[in-house]
Amino acid sequence: MGSSSDSRIMKNAAEILDEFKIVHEDQIVSAHRTPSRLEEYAIHAEKMNFRVIIAGAGGAAHLPGMIASHTIIPVIGVPIMVYNDKQTEKTTNVKFSSFGGLDSLLSISEMPSGSSVVAVGVNKAGNAGIYAIKILANEFPELKKQLKQHRIKNHEMVLKESEQMKKQGLRKFVQKKFK
Repeated sequence: MGSSSDSRIMKNAAEILDEFKIVHEDQIVSAHRTPSRLEEYAIHAEKMNFRVIIAGAGGAAHLPGMIASHTIIPVIGVPIMVYNDKQTEKTTNVKFSSFGGLDSLLSISEMPSGSSVVAVGVNKAGNAGIYAIKILANEFPELKKQLKQHRIKNHEMVLKESEQMKKQGLRKFVQKKFK
């Protein structure tokens, strides 16, 4: 991730990878503030035989593209909505960037020809984790089985919630689920 503030979004990718027992390395590497570290990290990733890199960044979101420019490892970019919550005093008035993450999404998805990066939705680090597992499943058949089980579990969860909503009614369901 490009900044420590991205960690609250990127943790969702880590949780999915942990659920599937995928070893991962979590780092802060800024494309703008630590450009030499970025290049070193890309070299490190190749030496360590990484199969995929998930890179999350907000604002101009150069991290995924810059990592991709230094390696042949597939890169999944997570556009992160920038939050203006670094005030010294705690407040409940958290402000978002005026672009709502669209700036990051476009920066990641509109890479120039020859330097491709896959982009997931804004703040969708969990989807990046799933996509990384799909890439790995081509090499590790056991992951295919786990992904199928994961899909079945999600299917059953939706059916269960639908039944709960049907029994309780929409208003009560929402009150209980989102209290």
